[in-house]
Amino acid sequence: MPAFDGPPPGRPRRAKRLLQAFLSLAIGWALLVGVLPRLADLGQVWATVRSLTFLGTLVLLALGVWNLFGYQFVMMAALPGLRLHHAFLTGQIAAAVTNTVPAGSVVGIGVTYAVLSSFGHRAAPIAMAAVLSGWWNTLMIFGLPSIAALLLALRGDASRLLLSGAAVGLALLAGAIAVLVVVSTSERFARAVGRVGGRVVSGLRRLVRKGPVAGWDEGFARFQQGSAVLLRRRWHLLTLATLVSHFSIFWVLLACLRDVGIGPEVISWPEALGAFAVVRLATAVPITPGGLGLVEVGLTAALVLAAGRGEQVEAPIVAAVLLFRALTFLFQVVLGVVCYLIWQREARRQRSGDVAPEAG
Repeated sequence: MPAFDGPPPGRPRRAKRLLQAFLSLAIGWALLVGVLPRLADLGQVWATVRSLTFLGTLVLLALGVWNLFGYQFVMMAALPGLRLHHAFLTGQIAAAVTNTVPAGSVVGIGVTYAVLSSFGHRAAPIAMAAVLSGWWNTLMIFGLPSIAALLLALRGDASRLLLSGAAVGLALLAGAIAVLVVVSTSERFARAVGRVGGRVVSGLRRLVRKGPVAGWDEGFARFQQGSAVLLRRRWHLLTLATLVSHFSIFWVLLACLRDVGIGPEVISWPEALGAFAVVRLATAVPITPGGLGLVEVGLTAALVLAAGRGEQVEAPIVAAVLLFRALTFLFQVVLGVVCYLIWQREARRQRSGDVAPEAG
């Protein structure tokens, strides 16, 4: 009698991915529906949102639109020759995937490659741009709590939570900079990292009955050579673009706080920056898609702690946080779908243009 080998190996992996996706979304939904309403009366929150003036709403929309372009500058700095139009389409499609799919950051890299390659960019520059832009983004996330802590320390207002976040972020920042410097300057170290990484990935692939990977040491060596040239020429553009990108997101949050009536006497801009920085550091690991639920609850708690005024500010803070997430999260998801349709239309037009000469 033939032995039963069980279900195909793809089925358990698919079931595991679906379970992970369900748990991720369940956590985010539980935080939004179960925790956030306990922090403030949603009727008061909605009344606060409805009280926004036309001019205030217009300012928020303008900042939300500006924020959409923030990350595109980072991509253009990391990938020479990338046009703003192509960067915008790529960034919005990748952001929509990142904000809606569990482990969206990983999937977003694949989407970024697919879109950029359709615009004629080669695989090696795309990979280098993805790594460097991601690394600079990580450096900024690690460094922001220290910047906020320094600003508040100069005012004598640094909190224990922010100082703890700053200490963790500073340690991570130092380690990340050290790795970046060594990998980008030492071919020997880059090859060693590639060999170790290849062994780890090969071991993981062996668990799912796949063959080992090869050539990672050569790949990291080529990355080291290319990244050294790119960083030498464009590190200042990459740094400036990353600063603009992160502070553009923060300006949206600060404008939302001011528009709902939370003035600098309640939460100063350095205190808002501290709350923003600590939450971004705490949600750097993508437990839920786009930090769904975690960001809303964490940012609300951090801002209420910064205000220190009791329940009378909780409803406006929740309103400000929800407005902020609508402009920086929900808006990007909707726009990402539109950009995907535009990209598909452009791709079809390009394919038909490539075929037309052959048909004639």
